[in-house]
Amino acid sequence: MKQEDRFKQAEFAAWLGIGINLILTVLKGVVGVKANSKALIADAVHSASDIAGSFAVYIGLRAAKQPPDDDHPYGHGKAESIAAIIVAVILVIAGLQIGKSALEAFFTPMIAPGGMAIYVVVFSILVKEALFRYKFKLGKKLNSDALIVNAYEHRSDVYSSIAALIGIGLSIIGAKLHINWLIYGDPAAGVIVSLLVLRMAWKLGADAIHNTLDHVLHEEDTIEFQQLILSVPQVKAIDQLHAREHGYYVIIDLKISVDPYMTVEEGHQIGKKVKDQLMSHSHVHNVFVHINPYNPDEKGNH
Repeated sequence: MKQEDRFKQAEFAAWLGIGINLILTVLKGVVGVKANSKALIADAVHSASDIAGSFAVYIGLRAAKQPPDDDHPYGHGKAESIAAIIVAVILVIAGLQIGKSALEAFFTPMIAPGGMAIYVVVFSILVKEALFRYKFKLGKKLNSDALIVNAYEHRSDVYSSIAALIGIGLSIIGAKLHINWLIYGDPAAGVIVSLLVLRMAWKLGADAIHNTLDHVLHEEDTIEFQQLILSVPQVKAIDQLHAREHGYYVIIDLKISVDPYMTVEEGHQIGKKVKDQLMSHSHVHNVFVHINPYNPDEKGNH
């Protein structure tokens, strides 16, 4: 897939997320205030954080699209992972704010929320689950950390909405049956929502940081690359293979051994064939090949 086509699909997904979250934030916020639901207001804050997250993803995608330059010879692919970290930070802030608001509600007299809150939460669950599935599938297709993280941000909103649904339902039932402690199911759901958001932020942030710190693929993940290299018959051995992830693409640092008695030009042509083979892979952005003279007694010591 061409980089321009990849960006257009990812950009559309980011703007779609922004638009849907904007609608849900307003809807949850207005109904949450009118229905007096702490859980729904907390869920609105979570949806608002999704808007900021989608903007961060969009900015990261635009930065990652830029071609290599003198300061960034390996390209700007890690901008997507940085955007994913920003999304995780936004989720932490939202989670703490949601928890603080919900806990404060336990120290004030509670009135059960109105029934309209139930319909809004159910609508939100259906919409956000559909958005998660769309972005997760697209993120996997485009190998985009930022889109995948953003997809799980939508999934965390689904979980928070389910918690809100249960809390609001318990609170309404408690009011109708005159069970006063059940009325606090609404703010209790708000606390659960905050914990879910914080847990998701920790997981997504840790994964994004791992990918940003020059992570190399494990050997079992490079088997396809090894097969491409060894398909060049003049390659005697693979001495070293480091496939470094740079956001949605991979850069390979490679050492191979060839016949020690061939000419420099012949060795260069073999290196070029190997590079062409690897560059045929859709995720490989660049390859750096070092040629070693083959010596079975010194294997792996070059």
